[in-house]
Amino acid sequence: MKPPPRPRRRRRLDGPVDWKDAALLRTFLSDRGKIRARRVTGLDPQEHRAVARAIKNAREMALLPYPTRGR
Repeated sequence: MKPPPRPRRRRRLDGPVDWKDAALLRTFLSDRGKIRARRVTGLDPQEHRAVARAIKNAREMALLPYPTRGR
């Protein structure tokens, strides 16, 4: 008999995402600087698009790192 499925963890954002809030945006980045997937963060598609856009804007303003090459 299979164990019952675990309930999904949902992460809710408290309002709009701002590119200037680097501390919040770092929670959605891996240690190599890549944007984490939706299935990992628990965001819905609209929230994930907003976070991705904010991360890209913060990278342009040098608040967050670009992804590094794995060697």
